[in-house]
Amino acid sequence: MDLAAEADDLVFECNDGIGRITFNRPQARNAFTFAMYERLAAICEQANGDPSIKVLVLRGAGDKAFASGTDINQFRGFKTPQDAIDYENRIDRVLTTLEACRVPTIAAINGFCTGGGAGIAAACDLRIGTASAKIGFPIARTLGNCLSMSNVSRLTALIGAARVKDLIFTARLVDAAKAATVGLLGEVVADLAALDKRADEVARLVAGHAPLTLNATKQAVARLQRRLTRDEGEDLILMCYTSQDFREGLDAFLNKRAPQWRGQ
Repeated sequence: MDLAAEADDLVFECNDGIGRITFNRPQARNAFTFAMYERLAAICEQANGDPSIKVLVLRGAGDKAFASGTDINQFRGFKTPQDAIDYENRIDRVLTTLEACRVPTIAAINGFCTGGGAGIAAACDLRIGTASAKIGFPIARTLGNCLSMSNVSRLTALIGAARVKDLIFTARLVDAAKAATVGLLGEVVADLAALDKRADEVARLVAGHAPLTLNATKQAVARLQRRLTRDEGEDLILMCYTSQDFREGLDAFLNKRAPQWRGQ
């Protein structure tokens, strides 16, 4: 069956129990609009209620990126502190919905996987990448914002506190070999063709296994991991998003210049 997305920016189809989600903005390195985040959450909710869907595979269109985070233009309309809170609440809600999805989720990563894109990958159960994959959260040198509290919790559980700080502080993108070493990737394949083949193989393997066992395992792991609440992190979000530095980072990014940070 063909379950078309509401918009061409995010395409969803399902065949033989395997749901395939494609981030379809290759011209923008598959950067996410707010509508794409909502569509991703809606597909996860659909999978929760549709027993014919056994597994979800997430990938980016084109050969440059899995997803490069939130489209910077989405931030241009931020006028009030509540805009920042609402944005991070949205990210928390969408990625938690992805993480808690009833069915196993597989991120097939090629090229750039950064910011919100890396957050999406971290929320998936399995991550397979090509040798050209580059993963990271370069926000300390781009916009000067911060990760949502759920993202910090999830990423720390995945790779450990020291590595989270290393990734954020250095603002570097790690290559596939390093990503596999630290736990950001579970498997590395040669190229995009190999990625498509391997992701399909793993999806078919997982789709044939006992769904209650898989679901129970997902829920058990989730219960072991405490998540920071939105209230616990609201002061940090406001500190970053309402700062002069955030405005400077946004202007610098859009005008392709180096930001001048002031810590204000």
